[in-house]
Amino acid sequence: MTSRAKNPWPDDDVILYDGVCVFCSRWVRIVAARDVKRRFRFTAIQSGYGTRLAQAFGINPEDPDTNAVVHGGEAFFKSDAALTVLSNLPGWSWVRVLYAVPKPLRDAMYGLVARNRYRIFGKYEECFVPDAEMRARVME
Repeated sequence: MTSRAKNPWPDDDVILYDGVCVFCSRWVRIVAARDVKRRFRFTAIQSGYGTRLAQAFGINPEDPDTNAVVHGGEAFFKSDAALTVLSNLPGWSWVRVLYAVPKPLRDAMYGLVARNRYRIFGKYEECFVPDAEMRARVME
């Protein structure tokens, strides 16, 4: 899997995340709180929609090693996904400077956190349940 792929997916501005990962679920809540234009929508990889999206991009839904975002007709993975999302939030455009960090280094750091996310941050028994306001932005 490369850091980007042309989007064979019909929806745009969709963030795919691991819904049982405490860190990943908090990431989604942070993005939702700062996304005042309500641009991004969210789907847990454990949902039917999320599983189909993951499979379309070659991500193993049983053992995901990355989050992903479909944005501007492309799919972004690993550190590119995080930077793409953050750089499109109000007040966060400064993170674009992090693209200057060599991608292998960014993705190595991303991979280190991804491999150890359950051990470091914990794991839910089931996907977290969003509140009513955020539920309208969740794709299942």
